[in-house]
Amino acid sequence: MICIVVLYLDKGKKLKKVLFIIFLFSLCISLFAQDTKDFEAKKMNTFQAAVIGVVEGITEYLPVSSTAHIILTQKLLGIAPKNEAEKNVADAYAVCIQLGAIIAVLGLYWKRFVKILKGIVGKDKEGLALLVNLIIAFIPAVILGLIFDDMIKAKLFNMWPIVVAWIVGGVVILLVRKGTDPKLNKGKDIEEMTKLDALKIGVIQCIAMWPGVSRSLTTILGGIWTGLSVAAAVEFSFLLGVITLGAATLYDGYKYAGDIFTYYGVLSPIVGLIVAFISAVVAIKWLVSYLNNHGLQIFGWYRIALGIIVAILIICNIPADAWKVVF
Repeated sequence: MICIVVLYLDKGKKLKKVLFIIFLFSLCISLFAQDTKDFEAKKMNTFQAAVIGVVEGITEYLPVSSTAHIILTQKLLGIAPKNEAEKNVADAYAVCIQLGAIIAVLGLYWKRFVKILKGIVGKDKEGLALLVNLIIAFIPAVILGLIFDDMIKAKLFNMWPIVVAWIVGGVVILLVRKGTDPKLNKGKDIEEMTKLDALKIGVIQCIAMWPGVSRSLTTILGGIWTGLSVAAAVEFSFLLGVITLGAATLYDGYKYAGDIFTYYGVLSPIVGLIVAFISAVVAIKWLVSYLNNHGLQIFGWYRIALGIIVAILIICNIPADAWKVVF
């Protein structure tokens, strides 16, 4: 329903196609999601794993928050964790299937990573400078993540904080819409970034530790704020995501790998990862193409609409099993 409404806010044919696909995906959830009041996490089936993978892949690099969409999808599928142990494993599973989205960026931007590798061995100064900037931008997230990771997952990984983040993030996008318009913003290229620019982006990225904010949103807006062009900000956001998401995947994988396979088996994580990879490739290619001619406004409207609808469902105390009728 949300996708149908947003569909008419933009005249781009490519956007309509993508939103139509998301609408069909939402319809599939409505048709196939199972009522599982006696849910046990280890009973996630391959269809549900594939759905989570699609959500992760599509939303990871869009400025809408993949974490928030996965939590919402778990509710729609009836597989939301019921206790702290299940919640820890479910959160770790959502983080670990990000590996599919990471591989997608590595494949699509392999030339950039080749330059970085050449820079490491002293054969490409621009590649080395880019690597240094990525590391600088990554450091703030490492420090705060190690300090506050458990607290964030315990306090913020539920729907009300997510709703607030969706709506506030959407409003911010609309307020800075001129800065995200590629026709108006002719900023500097990624090679012109300074170390201070990278540090600023890294600090801003930390805001995305609040689920619903979106790592992509904060890093793209952070890049634009430091003077990057929209295209350069988006590319740097993707590249930084490889390091940030990769570190989170390794950390949670090391911490919860045994529990993930105990709860979900071997097949479900593999299916989720593969589907996330395929979906991320499609989403990244579309986003880059779309932002060459449009700003981020459509995502602002989407976030606000989704946040308001979920808030109404919560306030009206409508059971999560009935939410799929809306979506």
